[in-house]
Amino acid sequence: MMKTYYKSIIRNGSKYCIAALLSLMLLEFTSCTKNFEKYNTDNTGLNSKQFQVGLIYPAIQTAIFGEEGNYQLDQNLNADCYSGYMMSANPFRGNINNLTYSLVDGWNQQIFIDAYTSSLFDINAIAKAGTKTSQPDFWGIALILKVETFDRLTDKYGPVSYTASGKSVVSTPYDSQQSVYQQFFLQLDTAVTSLNSFVAANPGKTPFQAYDLVYNGDYKEWIKFANSLRLRLAMHLVKVDAATAQTQAQKALDPANGGVLTVNTDNAGISGGGYHNPLNVITSSWTDISMGAPLESFMVGYNDPRLPKYVSPATDPRFAGQYKGIRIGSLVTAKPGYSGYSILNTQTAFTSGSPMLMMTAAEVWFLKAEAALRGWTGAGDAQTDYTTGIQTSMQQWGVSGSAYIADVTSKPVAYIDPSNAINNSPAVSTITIGWDPAAANEQKLERIITQKWLAMYPEGQEAWTEYRRTGYPKLFPVVNNNSNGTIDSQTQIRRLAYPQNEYTTNGTEVKKAVQLLGGADNGGTRLWWDVSKPNF
Repeated sequence: MMKTYYKSIIRNGSKYCIAALLSLMLLEFTSCTKNFEKYNTDNTGLNSKQFQVGLIYPAIQTAIFGEEGNYQLDQNLNADCYSGYMMSANPFRGNINNLTYSLVDGWNQQIFIDAYTSSLFDINAIAKAGTKTSQPDFWGIALILKVETFDRLTDKYGPVSYTASGKSVVSTPYDSQQSVYQQFFLQLDTAVTSLNSFVAANPGKTPFQAYDLVYNGDYKEWIKFANSLRLRLAMHLVKVDAATAQTQAQKALDPANGGVLTVNTDNAGISGGGYHNPLNVITSSWTDISMGAPLESFMVGYNDPRLPKYVSPATDPRFAGQYKGIRIGSLVTAKPGYSGYSILNTQTAFTSGSPMLMMTAAEVWFLKAEAALRGWTGAGDAQTDYTTGIQTSMQQWGVSGSAYIADVTSKPVAYIDPSNAINNSPAVSTITIGWDPAAANEQKLERIITQKWLAMYPEGQEAWTEYRRTGYPKLFPVVNNNSNGTIDSQTQIRRLAYPQNEYTTNGTEVKKAVQLLGGADNGGTRLWWDVSKPNF
């Protein structure tokens, strides 16, 4: 495990790499030393343990997305494409891969490796150092990062090892997804309480600043992120446990707890410390990812001013200058076959230094809009939240949204693939932009989620989750389905299968996990919160 971690931090290229590794080794050694405090007390006032623990945090933060190779397998070749945002122009494995619903075990195993060896290992080391009691503010940050990391894992697979992970080298029991979510909420409770207490007792102090790749040590911003993350997680549960969803959402929205993300300076993104945006390399150097057909359908149809910020025009001479995506499941030909289609804009949204966004204020306004639609306390007015969400996203990208918000006629357009007509499809949604107070709740929700989807780009993990939860935005089904009937093309993929390595090394427990899942271990089985019933 230490060897795996060493490779990870070197790959991340952070200036903290060697120091973090040495710090981990020192923490492991000193955790068994009775005189730790005696021999690690700095008479100048520097907290030696704080310094050692702090050095671990940059690697935990960057591991949420990872560098390009990790990110490509952890998210890009699954959720980013399943969400409709992207599609690959590379015919990996002769088009027999995740994107045609033939799940590649070697790809999807990497997700487990990164979550447990690059993230949980570090967080457990922080816990072993006694940080929970000696530095509850630092521990609060660790818990927020843990929830952010493992929400991504459980929302891909379902039941995962959470409570007992790291406690045994023989076998590791899995937790039900319901139990994992319950722990998420409790850990966010601890984090917010600890950080609020620190801020109240130490106004203006930023002890985490040197290790923070998100908020430069500002605990008030971390509190807002934690509350916003709680709101996001709560909304996932509306169809399976409406009471818990409402309770947790209202707690997140209670201003007494520290507030949520409301303006773009609150946006939670990872950057600095030698980390670079992995989508820059995947797009420009590897030429492995392009615009998805659904993004074209909605953004071209809506004349969306964010479109040139998100993606670059096509370069293929047949349609150069247009915005042209690729439909998921297309049998793309060898490069440069589809390489001339629109790619992510590496000059604006995806420069090497662009932050990898975990959550934005725009997303939170749309979460509030849905909460208001459901009548929850503290959410405000649905129309106002919806409009503010669009405005906030437009401001984030430096474009004007006034005409866009007032547009009540524009609709998504049909998709036409100039390379292969079999991929063509009429538009699958007729939803417009402008708010309609007289519309039924279902239509209002489609409008909210569609605009939320456009604003969350490129965060494909959460976009895929919201598609599975609500059915919105309406996405083109996969063209070629190689799942051997395990995944319905219209329902679309619901999860990833557990890696075969889990069956080899943790077989008894992963079989129990499948029982907790409540269905076959394939991409067609729904997760706990993914309930097949109306949204209202």
